[in-house]
Amino acid sequence: MFSSFEYVLIAFYIAVLLIVSRWIGQQAFSWMPPQATAEAQRVDDLFSFLVSIGAFILLGLVGVIVYAIVFHRAPPEDYTEGHPSRGNGKLEILWTATPSLLVIWIAFQSFNIYQQLNILGLSQIVHLHAPLESAPAYAATVSDAPKPASETIDVFVKQSDWSFRYPNNVTSKELHLPINRSTRLNLQAQDVIHGFYVPEFRLKQDIVPGRKIDIVLTPIRPGKYRLKDSQFSGTYFALMETDVYVESLDKYNQWLAQTVSSESGNAPKAVAENIQPPKTLFKSGWHTVTPAQRAIANQRKINNDT
Repeated sequence: MFSSFEYVLIAFYIAVLLIVSRWIGQQAFSWMPPQATAEAQRVDDLFSFLVSIGAFILLGLVGVIVYAIVFHRAPPEDYTEGHPSRGNGKLEILWTATPSLLVIWIAFQSFNIYQQLNILGLSQIVHLHAPLESAPAYAATVSDAPKPASETIDVFVKQSDWSFRYPNNVTSKELHLPINRSTRLNLQAQDVIHGFYVPEFRLKQDIVPGRKIDIVLTPIRPGKYRLKDSQFSGTYFALMETDVYVESLDKYNQWLAQTVSSESGNAPKAVAENIQPPKTLFKSGWHTVTPAQRAIANQRKINNDT
């Protein structure tokens, strides 16, 4: 049995442990890039909670080890074995129910984040060993009801190239988003699997050829960000990046108007070294898609069928 002093010491340590773990969880917000979308706030809250739980478990285990060493050390020349804790039903229920409830809570929070992002089209691609033409073995449990958005931007991706088509049929190699307005991105891959990844958006979504995946996000922080391909997509994978601009509605409309009136020949060309074939020691004979020189905006229109 514990003494009164030991009970007080354990209670004090648990209180300190809760405070320290919470503080460590709050510090986790500074470990992430700046929050650029409303959806990023939910992701960071979940990450902070997980860090707090991890810190509580780690420091709690260290405290138990230190406590055992200080108060329950075996006397010299005592080589007897300690009392086994097998068959303790309360302990079995505790360490089974607690992780189970924690995992269920984390899954529920993750599901709510996906619901807020309103990712459509996942039911077409989430399946087990089923061909694309056949019905999926099971579907993702996300809402099929489209979330309201101020406008829709088509995102086309292929090896070494991102393209964006805006509501007025303007095409660009840059992604411009109005701040504080929900925008639907219609993601379409034209060759292999790609990944739409902007760290500040807390968003990484795979794009599968032959499938249209819609995702709604709300930018809240103006600035320039970098869109990357989270999937390895070939020799020129390092070039699968482009700029993302979050700006006010007035600047966004002004950019659209200037892009419509601009001439395609005035847009800058790609950097010369980026279009040179790679130098390799051995010739593999594998097919390589070489990036072509292209304009930033209005070089050509993308067909709806692509």
